[in-house]
Amino acid sequence: MTLLELASKRVSCRAYDTARAIEKSVLDEVFEIARLAPSACNKQPWRLVVVKSKSKLTELAESYDRDWFKTAPMVLAVVVDHTESWHRADGKDHADVDASIFVEHLCLAAAEKGLGTCWVCNFKPEVANKVLGIDGVEKELVALVPIGYPADNSVFSKPKTRKEISEIVSEI
Repeated sequence: MTLLELASKRVSCRAYDTARAIEKSVLDEVFEIARLAPSACNKQPWRLVVVKSKSKLTELAESYDRDWFKTAPMVLAVVVDHTESWHRADGKDHADVDASIFVEHLCLAAAEKGLGTCWVCNFKPEVANKVLGIDGVEKELVALVPIGYPADNSVFSKPKTRKEISEIVSEI
């Protein structure tokens, strides 16, 4: 599969096969690909919390109350440590940028393995932080990424709606 084919395949999956577990070898490879993501000054300020116990998934679902979210067999919580991230001369913290690159590597790797993912940023931080045991200040939850095999594999073949290249690229 080419990178163009892979990028076309990756979608936001909102229905998971609740009966199919993710094989450890598949998950390990997804994590390895995400680990190789670049970061500002190679600081790698991200941490990944794998939430897979039924009780923790139920608690975490209180931070993002959507029925489809509850069908994921696992949720990956992407946390950054602001004390480890690179800060530009004007103070700009690149933790969110680094975490975004990390998450997209993770999502592309998952799609290549036939797994569905979805970026979730619209969660209640105070609820999620409590479940995950993070302070929300130095260590901040950036995204929740449900992951699992899609309930319907046709999700990977749905056409994407994107702006035309002429709308997003300019030359000076």
